[in-house]
Amino acid sequence: MTRTVPGRTDHVVVVGAGLAGLAATLHLLGAGRRVTVVERDPLPGGRAGRRALGGYHLDTGPTVLTMPDLADEAFAAVGERLRDRVELLPLHPAYRACFADGTTLDVHTDADAMAAEVERFAGAREAAGYRRLRDWLGRLYAVQMRRFIDANFDSPLGLLTPDLARLAALGGFGRLDARIGRFLTDERLQRIFSFQALYAGVAPSRALAAYAVIAYMDTVAGVYFPRGGLHALPRAMAAAAADAGADLRLGRNVTRLERSGTRVTAVVTDHERIPCDAVVLTPDLPVARRLLGRRPRRPVALRHAPSAVVLHAGTTRTWPHLAHHTLSFGAAWRRTFDELTRTGTLMTDPSLLITRPTAHDPSLAPEGRHLHYVLAPCPNTDIGPGAHAWSDLAPRYRDRLLATLERRGLTGIAAAVEEECLVTPADWTAQGHAAGTPFSVAHTFAQTGPFRPRNLVRGTDNAVLAGCGTTPGVGVPTVLVSGKLAAARITGTPARAGSARGGLR
Repeated sequence: MTRTVPGRTDHVVVVGAGLAGLAATLHLLGAGRRVTVVERDPLPGGRAGRRALGGYHLDTGPTVLTMPDLADEAFAAVGERLRDRVELLPLHPAYRACFADGTTLDVHTDADAMAAEVERFAGAREAAGYRRLRDWLGRLYAVQMRRFIDANFDSPLGLLTPDLARLAALGGFGRLDARIGRFLTDERLQRIFSFQALYAGVAPSRALAAYAVIAYMDTVAGVYFPRGGLHALPRAMAAAAADAGADLRLGRNVTRLERSGTRVTAVVTDHERIPCDAVVLTPDLPVARRLLGRRPRRPVALRHAPSAVVLHAGTTRTWPHLAHHTLSFGAAWRRTFDELTRTGTLMTDPSLLITRPTAHDPSLAPEGRHLHYVLAPCPNTDIGPGAHAWSDLAPRYRDRLLATLERRGLTGIAAAVEEECLVTPADWTAQGHAAGTPFSVAHTFAQTGPFRPRNLVRGTDNAVLAGCGTTPGVGVPTVLVSGKLAAARITGTPARAGSARGGLR
């Protein structure tokens, strides 16, 4: 049995209406708790927010949705279904990869379609290697989801299960790039199944092979687009929570927590005082710890993942070679990760994610216009330029990004931009994200599973953490799980994904 919050837990205040907070809310409601949600912004969503800009509607956070069954679980907790609230469109291809040598590869989640594409791209031997890789990814996911992702840990001893031996037998404790190289010899294909290590904040040459589970989510389970943009998901979750009885208080900034001994007794905002029996805190770790008045007891400071510069561009045209999601790889690879995670310099030959949401929902832009989201990974402010430096860097880096896109086939993009918004580490810092990164704490071995900041708070009996800074980690699927795990700490109900396979029931 894992530890749970002792004492009365009838009324829970959830601080933050992002994906983690809303998932926790739905699971708490389903277990019979009364829930008040407090959110500083005027809209739900947190990182998965929305901004209007000259007739364009921007997703301010993630744009890639995988594993929708994990969201469906949250809806099911209150007797609803995700599909009744959100129209999900499966993306075919999930991604289009464009390489520096001019070649392109469409990434399909259907096994036969992807094997055929790999054979066209790199030959029959690589196609056979892909099929073996896909089988390995499936087995890796099955072991990890059951025991290492969808699980609360009270200590590292919680790892000592038969699944730990199974994970070791699958090579999960080797290096990611070496394990992928056992299946695929083409360096371009290896990138498709290892670039996800960047989400974990570790170079593929140093990441555990276990992190290939993210590649399973991206390349096997399926990639989806919620009509209306990814913000449609938290908006629907908030509506379902309200219909199930949650009290959502938006535009409220939490200023402090009242305590009596080791328990939080009330959440105080700039508008009111809300008595509570337990609290779920979803802000970034430094904000949560400031509210709690507790400093972490770790022998080594937390290491944070790289950050990102995001250019939202509303344009008068688009470019036919762009899919909904396009990975534009530079020629450099190992050097890129060194720059992002070691030397702290901006990518000299950037690899970019370009998302074109108007490919499947033209209503996100004015008629005849197009919306493009360009994500360029960059060092966080701990090892790279500080937040203050970005006031000078931002306009120059924006011009560099547009010049890179121009060279890679987006001819005339600078002239086509009519509305734009550039988000830099300075903006992430202003939003309260440690080290100027929205990707929070890196998934090094010492910051994964039971070694990651835990969701129970030492010295406070009735406070639980949720979000990407705690277990299980960064990414939309894992953040949804974190909300579920936080709720389980309060309700005592088992938290298991079980049937989550990436499709909808």
